[in-house]
Amino acid sequence: MQAVTIFTFVFFTGLVGFITWRMTRKDDHGTTDGYFLAGRSLTGGFIAGSLMLTNLSTEQLVGLNGAAFTDGFSVMAWEVIAAMSLVVMGLFFLPRYLKSGIATIPEFLALRYDRHTQSITNVIFIFAYTAILLPIILYTGATGLNGILDMQALTGLPTESATLWFTVWMVGIIGSIYAIFGGLRTVAVSDTINGLGLLVGGVLITWFGLRTLGGDGGFFQGLETVKTVHPEKLNSIGGAEQSVPFSTLFTGVLLLNLFYWCTNQQIIQRTFGASSLKEGQKGVLLAGFFKVLAPLILVLPGVIAYHLYAADNIKADHAYGTLVNNVLPAPLVGFFAAVLVGAILSSFNSALNSTCTLFSLGVYKHWIKPDADQAQLIKSGKVFGIVIALSAMCIAPALAGQESIFGYLQQMNGLYFIPIFAVVVVGIANRRVPAAAANVALLLGFAAIASGYWMPGFKALAGTMHAFHYLGLVFAILVVLQLVWAAVAPRESSWEQTDAQAVDLTPWKFAKPVGALLVALVLVIYVLLADLSVL
Repeated sequence: MQAVTIFTFVFFTGLVGFITWRMTRKDDHGTTDGYFLAGRSLTGGFIAGSLMLTNLSTEQLVGLNGAAFTDGFSVMAWEVIAAMSLVVMGLFFLPRYLKSGIATIPEFLALRYDRHTQSITNVIFIFAYTAILLPIILYTGATGLNGILDMQALTGLPTESATLWFTVWMVGIIGSIYAIFGGLRTVAVSDTINGLGLLVGGVLITWFGLRTLGGDGGFFQGLETVKTVHPEKLNSIGGAEQSVPFSTLFTGVLLLNLFYWCTNQQIIQRTFGASSLKEGQKGVLLAGFFKVLAPLILVLPGVIAYHLYAADNIKADHAYGTLVNNVLPAPLVGFFAAVLVGAILSSFNSALNSTCTLFSLGVYKHWIKPDADQAQLIKSGKVFGIVIALSAMCIAPALAGQESIFGYLQQMNGLYFIPIFAVVVVGIANRRVPAAAANVALLLGFAAIASGYWMPGFKALAGTMHAFHYLGLVFAILVVLQLVWAAVAPRESSWEQTDAQAVDLTPWKFAKPVGALLVALVLVIYVLLADLSVL
């Protein structure tokens, strides 16, 4: 059985690599637009596939299913509310980004404010991706892969720690090759292929999990068991003691979702590569429909695992790997392990590609070598990418022992999500806010959130409320600060956005109706699964 699993794993992993190479071998990697933005040639399907798989990595598969193992369906907020955030992205933010012809969010802030705003945001992004995001992707990926393939037995390494190091470095090296030597289109194509496999594999795990849970009664008996044995696990409304209390949907959870899908460089860089606004909106809104369905593969398996393994006292973050290893037939275990590697690589190489872009176009071009040509910019990004990848591979194993890796990720995300989102939103909404206000807000927001996490005095204040409410409070303070500053000392003239003529800005004629349908679907799902008695 082990031989069959390994064979299918190697076969499907190699197949994705071969298809990606065939489709991208003639791509332009000699210009910054070609390397960092796929030559602005991405259509709706590729954008949707790349958005989904960049997001659906192991911090979601392992972490969110682990959170569902503990708290049930209330954690679906991270997925379902994302659909509403994608509507905001497609209708409000994307037209403005594409109009400016930008490659990075800091570049947009340079146009809106000044170079100092761009530099501060670049440093925050690069620090966050290097110290937080990339290591978490590698750690959760290695944990999930070790659970599915039993890498310790496979490699013969003596300890769990040694196996973790080996798997982290294996995934990191492969992901680095994609990101550093392939460029954004290579990332987007491999994402789309792996995305199809992930959707199929994720549905199969739910199917086989319910069949296993149902015993002789099969799938429908398993579904009935989920509905009746622990009905509290299906509640969309989180109680005060859970990781996502209902009230936080309107503060920190909403803000983190909006930043993630509207201003997070790692995610939205593929939308900057859209061939037109129409194709960009198609891709963003199609991804929104996938997010509405995402709980079927990112939340329900965690609930199934609770029914099967809660009595075994397994760790929540091990629930998903245990389920996959126990319910899938051996050939499909190898297939899904290959898909899982694809998901890991997708998030890792997307984040790494974005980090290279931020450094090359935001730091190297403006502060190190302003007269650099296209080749030098690309080379600087590749060299920096290698350094960052090695750093992340060294940091990742140190995350072992976190109680909830998904909770840790969301907490750390707040450090940079909140201040950057506050500056972007106010900068678009109010054209008189000066650069100084934005720069202070960025630094103050980062410092305030870090202090709330680690400094005794501030930590005591933050401890009087839920962490997500604290993030909402900081966001509100930053917004008010900038608006007051604009009222007292506004910039000399209102900011006027110019059209860079990068792509056709004709909107998709169905964008608004589709967006309205997505919002309605989210509300219906919440109402159908709501049990308000927990409030």
